[in-house]
Amino acid sequence: MDKISVLIVDDHGVVRQGLRTFLELLDDIDIVGEAENGLEALEQVHIHQPEIVLMDLVMPGINGVEATRQAIAVSPNTKVIVLTSFSEDDLVFSAIEAGATGYLLKDVDPSDLHQAIQAVHRGEAQLHPDIMKKLMQRVGAPQIESDAAHDDLTPREREVLSLIAQGQSNREIAMALSISEKTVKTHVGNILSKLHLSDRTQAAIYAHKQGLVPDE
Repeated sequence: MDKISVLIVDDHGVVRQGLRTFLELLDDIDIVGEAENGLEALEQVHIHQPEIVLMDLVMPGINGVEATRQAIAVSPNTKVIVLTSFSEDDLVFSAIEAGATGYLLKDVDPSDLHQAIQAVHRGEAQLHPDIMKKLMQRVGAPQIESDAAHDDLTPREREVLSLIAQGQSNREIAMALSISEKTVKTHVGNILSKLHLSDRTQAAIYAHKQGLVPDE
């Protein structure tokens, strides 16, 4: 089994140890290093070229936002999952703009963290629903050719789009709709093409702005 290489970045030793203790128990995860600040993180990324970085945001020296931006520049195949509290909203959104692919709370359930790492490794964005709600308050809708662009979507594609906006991964969408992950990927590709969007984050924002997500 090929293992997913993971770098843990957090300025609190207790947090790093907690993450390591759990992740080292998993057969598909390989912890390649730890860093307690952004500068150390960049050094570790340069050395190990990890597939996944679990990135804190508020750290001494280089914060998680700038570390995310520079880490992706140094190692384009590296994907960053931000682990955050909601007390640093501005940094969360800046990290999204910097290229972070996942956005999770620090108190995330360990099994959910594992699933998120796997999903991001597969190329899926992981949008925590609460972060998506806050994102809706901060950013505008993506540029689209028409407010009715989603009229071109099939009923199934609309279902998939709604579930993307609710933060569900391809695997979760496949289970919810009783279809294969391969079929979900095809639907996602069609949605992005029809709406002239570049990624799942934009698709989620679009769905919220167009009222395509059911009220809770």
